[in-house]
Amino acid sequence: MSAPPDLPPIVSRAFDVSRRAGYVSFCRNETGRLLAALAATRSGIMAEFGTGCGVGTAWLRSGVRPGAHILSAELDPTLATAAQDIFTDDPQVEVLAADWSTLRNKGPYSLLFLDPSVPEDASAEAVADLVEPGGIVVLDDFTPCEFWPPITGGRVDVLRETWLTDERFTAVEVMVAPDAAVLLATRR
Repeated sequence: MSAPPDLPPIVSRAFDVSRRAGYVSFCRNETGRLLAALAATRSGIMAEFGTGCGVGTAWLRSGVRPGAHILSAELDPTLATAAQDIFTDDPQVEVLAADWSTLRNKGPYSLLFLDPSVPEDASAEAVADLVEPGGIVVLDDFTPCEFWPPITGGRVDVLRETWLTDERFTAVEVMVAPDAAVLLATRR
């Protein structure tokens, strides 16, 4: 994929924090560049459920417009503290040491970035009312699939199938690398 090799300074800082914390589960650069591009189209409040050490949040921040705000929630207090340190002096970003459900009453969101590692928390049913009309949901960490219904590990990928067929959203799977895909869903 074609992209400049240099990372935005805030993203480099987040990678450094992740390395020091020994945290290796974070959003890929290909997904991050997509997040930055999408954030540049949004106003209002954006959110990330599952901050980790803040790499995804940093990618969102690298593209965010003036006046927009990013809320991020991380259940693990150690990881949340590490991410909070990245954005200490940034009034556009707030990282909470909390379960994502604490963000339920802080929306609606113009962009919502989800980690589908807990499928119930990443279902269209769980988050549809949190996204404003025209708002975008991004789910990462999918393996590209060329079949219908989508198959992963020899089974129907119910989460992916549900998002791609939910009538409240217009959704598409987008390959961001030969071995990685995201789902993009826009609230109708």
